Amino acid sequence: MHGKSAPEATLYRMVMPQHICPFGVKSKDLLEREGFHVQDRWLRTREQTDAFKAENHVKTTPQTFINGERVGGYDDLRRHFGKTIADPKAVTYRPVIAVFAVAALMALAASYAAFGTPFSIRAIEWFIAFSMCVLAILKLQNVESFSNMFLGYDLLAQRWVPYSYIYPFAEAAAGILMIAGALTWLSVPIALIIGGIGAVSVFKAVYIDKRELKCACVGGSSNVPLGFVSLTENLMMVAMAIWMVAAPASLHAAGSLH
Repeated sequence: MHGKSAPEATLYRMVMPQHICPFGVKSKDLLEREGFHVQDRWLRTREQTDAFKAENHVKTTPQTFINGERVGGYDDLRRHFGKTIADPKAVTYRPVIAVFAVAALMALAASYAAFGTPFSIRAIEWFIAFSMCVLAILKLQNVESFSNMFLGYDLLAQRWVPYSYIYPFAEAAAGILMIAGALTWLSVPIALIIGGIGAVSVFKAVYIDKRELKCACVGGSSNVPLGFVSLTENLMMVAMAIWMVAAPASLHAAGSLH
C-alpha cells in the first residue's frame, strides 16, 4: 500500500488477451520499487494502442508520465532513475562464466551424490565434461548461427565447411561419453581433435593475426570476445583427453582426492 504522500505516475501499457507487454510489467515494477503510486492504464486492443501512439506522437509502448510530463519507455524510465541500460552490442564474458560456474557446481553435486564428498578426481573430470555438454547445447540451439561465427576463425572449418556443423555434435558426444567413463577409445580422439584444432585456431586468430572476433563457444549469437576463455575451453578438452588415457582407471573411479 502507498501512503498519501507517495508520488504518482501514469503508465500506459499493452495488456491484451493474446499479449502482455513485458516492458510494461517491468515499468510498473520499477515505478513501485521507486515509491510511486501507479495509475495503471491498460491498452486492451491494437486499435486502442495505435490511437494512443498517434495521440501522443510516440512509436512504442509502454509510456510513463510523471507529473504530467512524459518520461518514455522502459529504458527511458531506467535512465530517469539513474539506472544503467544494457548495451546489446557490448562484449561480455557473462555467458561463459555462467556455464563454467554451473558446470562446476553440478560436478561437485554429482561427486557428493556418488562418493559422499564434493572433492574427488571424478568431480574435476565431470566439471570438464559437463562444461563440454552445456557448451554443446548452446551451440546446438542454432547450428547455422554457430557455423557462421565459427567459420570466421576455425582453420579446419574454413577448409571443410561440414566440420562447422559436426563440431557441436562431436563436442556433446565426447562430453557425454566422458561423463559415463565409457568408450574412451572414441571420446579421447574426438576431444583431442576438436580441442587441438580449436586451440591452434584461436591462438592464431587472436595472438598472431591480432583479430578482434566474437567467440562461437556459447553459440552464434553471443557477444563473448574470442580470446583467453575460448582458448581455455579447447585446452580443457585436450587436457581431459590426455588425462583419460594417462591416468590409471582406478583414479577415474576414486571417490576422494585424499
